[in-house]
Amino acid sequence: MLFKISQRRSFSAATPALFSRKSGFVKANASAEDISIPVKSTVDSPFESSPPIDAGNSMRKPISLWPGMYHSPVTNALWEARSSIFERFNNSEAPSQSELIIKTPAMSRTSIVYKFSSDYILREQYRNPWNEIRMGKLLEDLDALAGTISFKHCSNNDNTTRPLLLVTASVDKIVLRKPIRVDTDLTIEGAVTWVGRSSLEIQLEVIQPDEDTSNLLNPFALTANFTFVARDSKTGKSALVNQISPETKTEMLLWEEAEERNKIRKKKKGEQKQNIDNEEANRLNELLAEGRIFCDMPALADRDSILIKDTCLQNSLICQPQQRNVHGRIFGGFLMRRAFELAYATAYSFAGTAPCFLEVDHVDFLKPVDVGNFLRFKSCVLYTELENPSQPLINVEVAAHVMRPQLRSSEVSNKFYFTFSVCSDAVESGLKITTEEEVRRVIERIDAEKSS
Repeated sequence: MLFKISQRRSFSAATPALFSRKSGFVKANASAEDISIPVKSTVDSPFESSPPIDAGNSMRKPISLWPGMYHSPVTNALWEARSSIFERFNNSEAPSQSELIIKTPAMSRTSIVYKFSSDYILREQYRNPWNEIRMGKLLEDLDALAGTISFKHCSNNDNTTRPLLLVTASVDKIVLRKPIRVDTDLTIEGAVTWVGRSSLEIQLEVIQPDEDTSNLLNPFALTANFTFVARDSKTGKSALVNQISPETKTEMLLWEEAEERNKIRKKKKGEQKQNIDNEEANRLNELLAEGRIFCDMPALADRDSILIKDTCLQNSLICQPQQRNVHGRIFGGFLMRRAFELAYATAYSFAGTAPCFLEVDHVDFLKPVDVGNFLRFKSCVLYTELENPSQPLINVEVAAHVMRPQLRSSEVSNKFYFTFSVCSDAVESGLKITTEEEVRRVIERIDAEKSS
């Protein structure tokens, strides 16, 4: 059975998106150089303005709470700065923060500059075999930057209080608006845009000017929204965070949009289907009927389709101390990078050609991952979409399982959904399903894509 999903919006990595309502986020009050709060400035003061950090500057001194050398020079730089704050405030016996501070988005705004055009060593660390950007490393850096921004917002001027434990709760859908080149300077910048009782949202923008000088007004390659939650570092209970006071109309608009997203997230969590209606039951049965032919009558099966289980790939690892964050748990960006790289390999092996990344769907970080955990990533192609012949789409699911052999337990920590595109003649096969669980997963993804 060939999956053809109608009414699917078309993605094109080569088509620039309209960012009229977003562009003011960076340019609201001054230039990026004027308003950016560099990571290194947090060594002296988390609120002091100075030029953006240079992503290629790797001459860094080790400090006691820095979680070790890591794969990305950007995460090294960010963690060094964050650890400097954490080191100053690190007193587990000290009282928690008693008075909250009202801050503006500008007080947490941070930018990172990748000087790809002149820094050969940095460029080589982010280049893939096809001379394009390694998106997995970029996703890793986005999470690291969001964590540093949230830490800046939640810090105060009182060194007698203990710091908060801040963890990534979710990441909204990230859509690539245009290709990101590895030979042109790149900037990532962001700030806190919304704050709840014990959670906050950080918006990040990846900025790279087009080679076409006529399109300089649209430098945004992608926009990402990360949600962090705060816990008391001693009790583990939810903790109040500093509130935010938008100063401009653009910042107020961003706050309202984030508030609406937060309401939608809460609504989705409260909605759980108890019963399957007749329409959905028919969809389940139709898909299962097609798949059973492969098992019961393989000689009559459609040669242009394959079973989902035949697209599966997986890898395993033991979580090492070098992969931890300042709180001793596995860095969320590391999980995203490993999931992306497995998804990329899955799409590559399925299509027979190097895929082009288009988007990663909303991610919820359900369970923490600790140092020493046995982590297994399992991927598969859930379905393909051939509605647009010039841009066939491949939807890949990656599930991260935390296994504890000594406890004979295994649970899903995260599920990631990536969408790739390939050349028009690459995808010739649809997918068939053999189990009801697979059918449900496919239908859930199709409905999620339509609703978004």
